[in-house]
Amino acid sequence: MTPSDNDIRAVRARAQLLTVPATDVLAVTGSVAAVQAQSTPAARLAFRARSRGLTSQDVDASREVTRTWLMRKTLHLVPTADLRWLNRLFGPRNVQAGQGRRRQLGLTDELCERALEKLQDLLPGKALTRQEILDGLAADGIVLDAKSQAPAHLLAYAANRGLLCRGHDAGAEATYVLLDEWAPEGHDPAEPHTELAHRYLTAYGIATVEDFVAWSGLPLGLCRKALAALDLVSVRGGHALARTELSAPPCPPRLLGAFDTYLLGYRDRALLLDPAEAKRVNAGGGMIAPTVLVDGRIAGTWHTKRTAKQTKVVVEPFAVLSRSAITGLESEVDDYSRFLGEAAVLVI
Repeated sequence: MTPSDNDIRAVRARAQLLTVPATDVLAVTGSVAAVQAQSTPAARLAFRARSRGLTSQDVDASREVTRTWLMRKTLHLVPTADLRWLNRLFGPRNVQAGQGRRRQLGLTDELCERALEKLQDLLPGKALTRQEILDGLAADGIVLDAKSQAPAHLLAYAANRGLLCRGHDAGAEATYVLLDEWAPEGHDPAEPHTELAHRYLTAYGIATVEDFVAWSGLPLGLCRKALAALDLVSVRGGHALARTELSAPPCPPRLLGAFDTYLLGYRDRALLLDPAEAKRVNAGGGMIAPTVLVDGRIAGTWHTKRTAKQTKVVVEPFAVLSRSAITGLESEVDDYSRFLGEAAVLVI
């Protein structure tokens, strides 16, 4: 029997732990293959929506997951045990792809190599903020404009070269640590691209090769080859792992944070988001708004208004919400409050 649109949404939501949540940080990260993490608050909310019992402090304190630049040269949280092989997979491509922009920013190959040598002296045994790193580099004659994009591109370059990764934040400040001190060498998969494809389909349920390309940023031919090595079934023009159960219970209402992987995991989002409403979610500039999920479909956006006493979670639905959907969102706001440790109320 051919799965319906509702079936596909339910299977995808189940794969993403949006139907039956996990209880630990590592399980959540594994459920989505990688958590997009250029925004720390948004990344925390990805864990909240897929877990029960975790707090934002649990996410921040975990050493089981680590943030670095991987898919599409973007910051992602991945299992620390996988950091090495994923960096070997994406690092060289990211270094090459970023060369033109580095040169525009004055980050010549010679300057980058000098900076890497200095970072090897600065970082041992330490977790340094960006400003501390810039000060250390400046003391050695490597001066970068802190207000430009050059520091971010240099740090990404150093990460993709296998020198450093993100450590625990110091308050609102990101810190950087030596990769060798943070993530020990592990066992690389025999076929890294195939392993990545397997994890992608495990996390995203039913998808096309074009979806895999859009998520990973890898070339189409390479993605086709990786998927072809797996035991798959065809599902309405896409693929699923042969072991995938092609039916699942409906997804309860969920509040998803900005840049949530439920949307970013696919090139074609029409099953999840009415194209007529797409600009309300993605207004341009790469921004993906926090969204409201009802029955596995994006039913609106949301934002917060904070006062001294409480946080208002303001939902802007695309259409009138049912009573059951509102009840589910009230539960979500209660959990949001618990997760962040701040009083919150739903406003529609």
